[in-house]
Amino acid sequence: METVAGTASCAAVRRSPRPRADALRNRERIVAAAREMFVEFGPDVPLDEVARRAGVGNATLYRNFPDRAALTHEVVLAVTCRTTERLEEAVAAEPDPFVALSRFVHAAADERIGALCPMLSGGFDKDHPELLAERRRLERAVEGLVERAMSAGRLRTDIAVGDVLVALSQLTRPLPGIACLDIDRFTHRHLQLFLDGLESPARSELPGSAATLEDLRRGR
Repeated sequence: METVAGTASCAAVRRSPRPRADALRNRERIVAAAREMFVEFGPDVPLDEVARRAGVGNATLYRNFPDRAALTHEVVLAVTCRTTERLEEAVAAEPDPFVALSRFVHAAADERIGALCPMLSGGFDKDHPELLAERRRLERAVEGLVERAMSAGRLRTDIAVGDVLVALSQLTRPLPGIACLDIDRFTHRHLQLFLDGLESPARSELPGSAATLEDLRRGR
C-alpha cells in the first residue's frame, strides 16, 4: 500500500503544508481508497463505498470533499503528481535515458495512470489551473526524457512524446468491474513489447505521423 499512500500524499501535502496529522491521514486514506475504487469499478462508484474502504465515516469524506467532482479533482491531481515524481526518480537512478524511460513507463503503470482517462470524461473542471499546471509538469518531464533518449541514439526518431503518452494510457487503462489489480503481469508484458518497439534502431516503418502534445490537446 506504500505506493497508494504516496500517490495520495503527493498532492495533499503540497496543498496543505501544515494540516493536523489526523486530518491529513484521513484525507490521504480517502484519496487512496478513491483511486483504488475508481480503478476497479470506474469513477461513478458510490462515495459511501469509498468512505467505507478508507475506514472513515461519510461525514469525514464530505468534510474533505463536498462532492464527487472535488474528490475526482484530488485523485487526478494526486496520480499526475505522483507519476511525475516516478519519472524524476527514474531519471535520477538511470544514466541511460532509454532505460530511464522504460523504468518510468512501468512505474506509471503501477501508479494506474491509465485510470485517469475515464475520470477525465466526468463532470469536473478538467481545465482547473492546478490540474493544468500538474499536467504540463508531467508533459514537460516526459518530453525532456524522450528528447534525451533520441539525442543519445537510444530511441527511434519517427515517434513523438504523444506516441508514448497515448500508448501508456491505452496499455494501462483498466477495465472497470473486473479484478484489474490482478492483471499486472499482462500489463507489464505488453508495455515491455511496446518499449522494445521504441528502441533504436527501428525494426519497421511506422504508418501515419508521430503524435505530438499539440495533437493530444486538440483531441481533448
